[in-house]
Amino acid sequence: MFRGATTLSLDSKGRLAIPAKYRQSLSLDCEGKMVCTIDIKQPCLLLYPLPEWQIIEQKLTRLSSMNPAERRLQRLLLGHADDCEMDKNGRLLISAPLRQHAGLEKKLMLVGQLNKFELWDEGAWHDQVAQDMDVEREGDFTLNERLEDFSL
Repeated sequence: MFRGATTLSLDSKGRLAIPAKYRQSLSLDCEGKMVCTIDIKQPCLLLYPLPEWQIIEQKLTRLSSMNPAERRLQRLLLGHADDCEMDKNGRLLISAPLRQHAGLEKKLMLVGQLNKFELWDEGAWHDQVAQDMDVEREGDFTLNERLEDFSL
């Protein structure tokens, strides 16, 4: 499971170095093979270990290509999905179109989300966290049933 937020640098070729604390488990669990795609709700990328992505693909294959909303989701997620493999130095190459979608520059954030990572431009990440904290502080939102029962 992936958790925490780590600042990373993107090199001139569009590669990022996976933090050492994740490299061994990614090597063992998926031989360093990952899939990166866009997040359709946020200006970030989603980075899945291959076995986790295969679960998403199975769900996507069950959607109807005749339903416009379901077809749109398939088109966006699968159409932007890109295979990434960790090299011997623990680096992943993120394609130019994906970097452009998320506005990734030199500094970025790798954010653990249990079964996947989010990749954010560092500035966009800090803006999103500030916005999320403001919403939480204002308390002007409705909790769904799952959140009503959630406690820390």
